[in-house]
Amino acid sequence: ALKESRDYIESTWMHDEAPMMYSFNTGVGLLKDTRIKVEHIELFQTQLIRAHSAGIGEPFSEEVSRATMLLRANAFASNYSAPRVEVVERLLAFINAGIHPIMPQKGSVGASGDLAPLAYLAAAIAGFDEAEVMYKGQRMSAPEAITKADIGPVTFDLKAKDASALINGCTASLAVAILAAHDARHLLTDACLSLGLTLEAMRAEMAAFDPRIQQARPHVGQIKTAQVVRTLLKGSTRTTHEARAVQLPDELRRTDIPYTARIQDVYSLRCAPQVYGPVFDALDYIDTIIEKETNSATDNPLIFSKEEGEGFEIISGGNFHGQYLAQAMDLLAMAITDLGSICERRVARLIDPTLSWGLPRNLMSGVRGVNTGYPVVQCSLSSLVMENRTLSMPGSVDSIPSKGNSEDHISNSTWCARKALTVVQNTQYIVGVEMLLAAQALTMTEDLLKGFALGQGTQAAYDEIRRQIPACLEGDRWFHNDIRAAHDFVVSGSVRNAVVASIGQFV
Repeated sequence: ALKESRDYIESTWMHDEAPMMYSFNTGVGLLKDTRIKVEHIELFQTQLIRAHSAGIGEPFSEEVSRATMLLRANAFASNYSAPRVEVVERLLAFINAGIHPIMPQKGSVGASGDLAPLAYLAAAIAGFDEAEVMYKGQRMSAPEAITKADIGPVTFDLKAKDASALINGCTASLAVAILAAHDARHLLTDACLSLGLTLEAMRAEMAAFDPRIQQARPHVGQIKTAQVVRTLLKGSTRTTHEARAVQLPDELRRTDIPYTARIQDVYSLRCAPQVYGPVFDALDYIDTIIEKETNSATDNPLIFSKEEGEGFEIISGGNFHGQYLAQAMDLLAMAITDLGSICERRVARLIDPTLSWGLPRNLMSGVRGVNTGYPVVQCSLSSLVMENRTLSMPGSVDSIPSKGNSEDHISNSTWCARKALTVVQNTQYIVGVEMLLAAQALTMTEDLLKGFALGQGTQAAYDEIRRQIPACLEGDRWFHNDIRAAHDFVVSGSVRNAVVASIGQFV
């Protein structure tokens, strides 16, 4: 199908009296009225890449680079962009060989697409001497990598519309967005685990997770969160009135207030369904946007078969504009920021005996005073929450006209996606550390609450945490290593996988 549409263009437009087709035989931006002669078209494609190679800053990860190439090839497969088949094959050859173009992260406003980052991708595909790639862990010139990988000629001539098709569309934004949304899904699952472990550590009231409460306000995500918690804590006797009535030693409890029935817990415990629920629902919405964007043609102009079945029609439009992605990523940043915020508040409670119903101060072990415990660990999480709050300021409402005012409304999609991914990465630490500290609390009260069981899911999570990180019972140690291991809980999925192995899928 690609070849058919391409053959039509080359047989119809490759002469100097052909109708004007934007970026095929015309200049770009405000030069849209300037005809490009056939003898200059190939030079124009090369110069177009050079003119747009204006990126700034550190490169995107290899993961993003790889995703960008795959997504661009998939967009071409919709057969509305009409690059040559060889362009798609070259993209796939790079992917299969593991050649990843170096694309600077900064410089795109998400207007005519991610023009600057994608220009570096196009330069690598074309074998420009200036283009750099990562190949087998080393940074090198694109020609050197192409030669070593033996994937075809080093110089890959770009014909009419090839370059403009490669750089048009918010594909780098989309690559980051897909990866951020994917990681956010796993992060939310892990946040359910960290919540469950903290509920156990604080011997919480489970009434707030009663299905009848959720049905009285029947948001899908709220109902789902409560169900997940009930599944994880099934069989728990730590979250009962009998367990809460156990008197802890004076050094482990508040002695100024006599024990009474708890009645109801604080918001960071009791309102988890109402806070996690919107995150579940937001991720569902974001996935619908990403799925449509992944399988859309985002080039300009686009080519369509005529209804009568003879020939094609070329139409200029605005599918390259990244507003859908920008707003979805702003929503992701806000939703995950709030998720991290409620998790951090539970961590703060875990180290404060006046808020944790008697857990050891700072979850400290060893000689009191000589050892400090975990307050600075909690402080580090607070710093991430504050950073996330700044990053959750919407970028999709910020628009600076560019390119001589030809692009008078831009989406800022690349920045929106980048900051959303940073929020997700920050929150991975917060959730992992909540697991770590909740497990510490459970270990420190294990002997005092013998006979009171954890839920089936939380027990599996606790066992996996303890398999990887021994409890801190002999005084402070190099907590940096514990934080890094806790972060790996979330990135690797080890705790989540252990729970699934024990009780099956729970989200």
